[in-house]
Amino acid sequence: MLHAIGRSLCFVHRPQDPAMPRPAKPDNEAARLKALHRHQILDTGAESSFDDLVTIAAAICGMPMGAVSLVDAERQWFKARIGLDETETSRDVAFCAHAILDPHEVMIVRDARDDDRFRDNPVVTGSPGIRFYAGAPLVDVDGMALGSLCVMDHEPRDLAPYQRDALNALSRQVSALLELRRVSHALRMQLQERDWYEDQLSRFSDELELQNADLNEQVRLDALTRLPNRRALGVALEQALAEGQPFCLALLDIDHFKTVNDTHGHAAGDEVLVQVADVLRATSAGFGLVSRHGGEEFAWLLPEADLERARIQCEYLREAVAFASEAMPVTISVGLARRAPDDTVGDLMSRADKALYAAKHGGRNRVVSG
Repeated sequence: MLHAIGRSLCFVHRPQDPAMPRPAKPDNEAARLKALHRHQILDTGAESSFDDLVTIAAAICGMPMGAVSLVDAERQWFKARIGLDETETSRDVAFCAHAILDPHEVMIVRDARDDDRFRDNPVVTGSPGIRFYAGAPLVDVDGMALGSLCVMDHEPRDLAPYQRDALNALSRQVSALLELRRVSHALRMQLQERDWYEDQLSRFSDELELQNADLNEQVRLDALTRLPNRRALGVALEQALAEGQPFCLALLDIDHFKTVNDTHGHAAGDEVLVQVADVLRATSAGFGLVSRHGGEEFAWLLPEADLERARIQCEYLREAVAFASEAMPVTISVGLARRAPDDTVGDLMSRADKALYAAKHGGRNRVVSG
């Protein structure tokens, strides 16, 4: 469930001020609406993948309100929202109805009271009192602007260049999710041959993963497991080495994970990743940093721990994962290395990786110190 940031807000529906100009409609409006309806997404339920992107956009831009807004013929409808109670508003009062007029630019309204298009808008003069708006158009594969990823504030604002770039990047992720969702639905409806379906779905999933690479570099949280990601681990290791205190690094790999994906599908594989992440989070109990290192590999930075103490904790963790069975039973192999004088991050990672290699080739489901 997506929680509102700050005070709860809702749009009050009231007649449009006759002085307020109505948003123009794009020249390709008929084709644009056809493209929007082809996605079959209007009035569907909440989906965490869209909710997460709105949450990240609002956090990066420091805004109390944000939404994935889709502009229909007479309304704007929110697929995901934060800081807003309403699921839709009239198109006449929608900032996003203006944003779609230029599919290639982020529309920024620094102060709605100083903008002829919005100064008499009831969502500016009344509740929720929007003063700042930034919206990045959601553009489909045919160049149709379906809506926007937007953030809003009660005070006049501006975006820093990195925030504008991040909003643009996130809008591309939303567009990719919309396309993946549309293609997945079409494939399910038209499925005739299993191999063809799996090939198409895999191709679009791979494309989405590539597009998400830029996003994952901008934030330090893994979207699936909600653990710190590889970038966050690198920063933590650099800091720990600079402080000069003893610590250990454990690299953990889920045994036979490819078999899980090949046998049960990627959805089941994701469940396993989340299950293992939850066990790591619970078992570490806030001691050190647990992160998703990539794929089916995780890492655990154990501060102020000698090799024997770290090994015991990793053994406990290994057993905890083996006994967890929410999705399906799995085991992990662990490679452990202790910081040495003059270590670089690369040196430490290399020793831990060699230990992990030894654990996997020694029979798996074990801890090996390097």
